[in-house]
Amino acid sequence: MTDKFFIEVNCQQKNHDEERICGDVFFSKRLHDEERTIIVLSDGMGHGVKANVLATLTSTMALNFTMEHKEINTIAEIIMNTLPVCSERKMSYSTFSIVDIEHNGETRILEYDNPQCMIMRGKEVFDPEWQCIILNSEKNAGKELKFCRFMPQKEDRIILWTDGVTQSGLGTPELPFGWDNEAREFVAQIVKNELDISARKLSSKVVNMAYVNDGYHPKDDTSCATIYFRNPRKLLITTGPPFEKENDAKLASIFKSFEGKKAICGATTVDIIARELNKEVTDSLSFDDPDLPPISYMEGADLVTEGILTLSKVNSILETYNETTSLGKGPADELVKLILESDSIEFVIGTCINIAHQDPNLPVELEIRRTVVKRIANLLQDKFLKEVSLTFL
Repeated sequence: MTDKFFIEVNCQQKNHDEERICGDVFFSKRLHDEERTIIVLSDGMGHGVKANVLATLTSTMALNFTMEHKEINTIAEIIMNTLPVCSERKMSYSTFSIVDIEHNGETRILEYDNPQCMIMRGKEVFDPEWQCIILNSEKNAGKELKFCRFMPQKEDRIILWTDGVTQSGLGTPELPFGWDNEAREFVAQIVKNELDISARKLSSKVVNMAYVNDGYHPKDDTSCATIYFRNPRKLLITTGPPFEKENDAKLASIFKSFEGKKAICGATTVDIIARELNKEVTDSLSFDDPDLPPISYMEGADLVTEGILTLSKVNSILETYNETTSLGKGPADELVKLILESDSIEFVIGTCINIAHQDPNLPVELEIRRTVVKRIANLLQDKFLKEVSLTFL
């Protein structure tokens, strides 16, 4: 996260009709030491497994070489020279888009043969003054790349897509030449109507519309990735009583003063906060998850759940989560929804040991609170590109 804004990144995809694997590959990585975020979207030739292998190889090289600050010509040459040759088409081919964001500096975009990305500045389309780079090596002479650099501002968006989006509906009476210009108008209109639309929601709308254009039978792998520079959405998760009882008031003060959504995990924790803030806690009898106690309610809290069992299940859900995961209404599912809707998650962990959790007869996966929270924090940082902070009391 920069001093000015948070960088939300999301990609939505649909496979070619009747394919079980997507030929488009999306990678993203946040380099905390360098304060950089790198995003790569690649489209392998054809569809299915072969396309996925080509796109995965391309995305991996693009990500690694960009991390090493290699020159853009060098990145393109190495990728094109390394791709295996298709036994049927006698050629190697995979498109790519690379976005390299310095959190307190400029953003650089390099594209090869993907439909040109769209950049929005607020409600208006933004032109970063694209440059055309012509490769001159013997093997790749004449191949063209597009490159631009600009200083991002709050409410900027970058929308990357593969030709599964821009060529959707190709040949139909409504879209005889595909959905290229119309897709850009579609995005611009959505942003004008809903200025704070999330990256996840915007990407979903684009991919779903392309799906409709193809009559619900995609004729190519379809991917849309959105990068959104905006104010961070904050979430506080408090769990566990403080080690020293004198810190009960401090815990309640942190909870009360926090600006953003708030969740409490643990019966003892909510009792402490309710007592210190003179609030009432109401228990629910709605057992939406047979493995967990039902949620409770307290004024000022967006979610109140049981502690270690719920957090352990949250960890399990996040480990296996992907864009096809369907979340239910149980306490752990609701907490995951809050987490995914947030950018900056602050954990306040009480370090008072609960004797019940040290019982050797309990399942092995029921670990002490701080270990579970650290696992969740690592997942949120590495897999979901969230900003996470831990405070121990």
